[in-house]
Amino acid sequence: MTDDKVKRRLTTVLCADVYGYSRLMEADETRTLEALRRYRTAIARLVERHDGRIVNTWGDAVIAEFASVVEAVQCAVEIQQEIFNQNSDPPDASPMRFRIGINLGDVMVDGSDIYGDGVNIASRLQELAEPGGVVISSSVYDQVHNKLSVGFDCLGQRPMKNIAPLTSYRLTLGGRTAGQGSFPIAESPTPRETARAPRTGDRHEPSSWTQVASDWLAKLPRPVAAALTVSAFLILINVFTSHKIWFHWPVAAILFGVALRMALRDRPESDRKGER
Repeated sequence: MTDDKVKRRLTTVLCADVYGYSRLMEADETRTLEALRRYRTAIARLVERHDGRIVNTWGDAVIAEFASVVEAVQCAVEIQQEIFNQNSDPPDASPMRFRIGINLGDVMVDGSDIYGDGVNIASRLQELAEPGGVVISSSVYDQVHNKLSVGFDCLGQRPMKNIAPLTSYRLTLGGRTAGQGSFPIAESPTPRETARAPRTGDRHEPSSWTQVASDWLAKLPRPVAAALTVSAFLILINVFTSHKIWFHWPVAAILFGVALRMALRDRPESDRKGER
């Protein structure tokens, strides 16, 4: 009796596709085909290095699968780096750039081919990627976000053709997305540093006199700076709210208190022990 049960397995699927392939072919068929062959050879070498295998290469696409999710993402990063480096050699040619999608999911197995939503999702994620970029599913993100030295931008739930919306993530390195120039950008600020840094336009630049006053106060001892700030505030209140001068009494008390505190603090240690 023949066993017709469909074989399934959990695997990591990588889908790579050439961005603007039809346009490149229309511009120069010979050069485009040569570049595609060269890049496919490089991709196959990198896939093998990361213990994956090429499943299919129809049209301008490449489908590969990996037993390890981490190896699949590392392979994608190296693929984009390799392609970028090769594209930089002939500056007069239109660069060929790939978009990559990666998904961890259940697939149906038929001989050496794989089918099902696990493959389809990887293909749809590839369509969300920027040229030279990598987009991964949430199932991949859960496995690699704390294992790789790359950043991730959450894209939320994007609509995908014939696929239920799912959360996806875009790979970043050095705070920049993979599609923006060279893939590894170590000199750029990290996402955490970018979040801490003030952005132009978020606040007004201080005027010159306020900056000078702020710098001057910063050099003073904290009690003195606080006393002067409160005194200035009281003087302004007096000037703008009353014709009678009264600020000198509270200001004198504040300054006297600060001066006394500073004097006691600066006394020799021997005098303090004698009082005890």
